[in-house]
Amino acid sequence: MARRYSRSRNYKPKNTAEHRINEHIKIPEVRLVGDNLDELGEVIGQNIESGVFRTNIVKDWAREMGLDLVEIAPKAKPPVVKIIDYNKFLYNKKKKEKEIKNKASKTVIKEIRFGPNTDDHDFEFKLKHAKGFLEDGAKVKAYVHFRGRTIVFKERGELLLLRFLKELEDYGSAESLPKLEGKRMIVIVSPKKKN
Repeated sequence: MARRYSRSRNYKPKNTAEHRINEHIKIPEVRLVGDNLDELGEVIGQNIESGVFRTNIVKDWAREMGLDLVEIAPKAKPPVVKIIDYNKFLYNKKKKEKEIKNKASKTVIKEIRFGPNTDDHDFEFKLKHAKGFLEDGAKVKAYVHFRGRTIVFKERGELLLLRFLKELEDYGSAESLPKLEGKRMIVIVSPKKKN
């Protein structure tokens, strides 16, 4: 027998509008706000200021202007509405969201791996790379990987990472002291903020 699933109370079909507009606003009174109230007053022939109005009157005003009545804050008492071009409103909203997303910085983490017996030449080579990464604004995750019995050299690994941090003082700062996680001793270095 086929099983029936009931829809939850919070279910909304995918194609519903984000905001209630025009005839979908069924509340008797609304608070009208907006930048175009002077323009609206000229079309209607009376001075209009932000305030509470009967919904059917505000819908008529929106029709006269050839615009949409859009519910901006449905949970307010009474709900807040604007008379605007709804498609233009959605376009500008998506544009702002996209700008905010693009401005958000993406954190890049570069990994540098050491062994507990890393010699000076390898250390200097990896240090040079770490400085470059930090100058480019990326975080550096440095770790000492202990394979097999090399785990007995934990102190060597810690000293190596502390030396690494000391050499990078001018380029970045450690988020925490080196700590052992499984077979790795890890430290993360964040770049210094550029003025």
